[in-house]
Amino acid sequence: IASDGQAVVRFGHILARQCLDQRCSTELLRASEHTHTLSSQLGIVARVKAVTGESKASSELLLSNAQNLLRAVRHLLRAAEAASVKGLGQPSPDPEAEEAAAFCLQWKKNLSWHRAKEALNSNRDELGLRKTREAKAEPTLTALVQEPPPQSRNIPKHPSPRKGHTAMDRHL
Repeated sequence: IASDGQAVVRFGHILARQCLDQRCSTELLRASEHTHTLSSQLGIVARVKAVTGESKASSELLLSNAQNLLRAVRHLLRAAEAASVKGLGQPSPDPEAEEAAAFCLQWKKNLSWHRAKEALNSNRDELGLRKTREAKAEPTLTALVQEPPPQSRNIPKHPSPRKGHTAMDRHL
């Protein structure tokens, strides 16, 4: 989990460099740094727990750190959504930057498709307000990250981390 957190941090830094909106870029950098801190902290706690053995307090601390990291990752992904909507510049020739841009572009297409579909199949009341009971939630980057990869890609479910690979690899 801690190493996947570091991959999300790299994703946030890449998008911050590409983001055209200064406020979104700043928020992405802040969220990336916070996620980096929590990811490093989780790695340290996990290594200490592995050495010291099983105790209820250390297990609770590990769980608490993992939950904090997941909240930070969700925040970073929401900041990445905002940056994607505001606009991203051309990615650098770095393959990781191209991959991050493609990931955000796919999400933005999904969002546009969802909004167009909702506009065509509008369930509005007499005041023109959308009925929330039947409305489907808009796609998010978080949901896209959680989707299983297409079967045709032959990517193992839990690939071992290898140098040069990111957590986003298995989702693209």
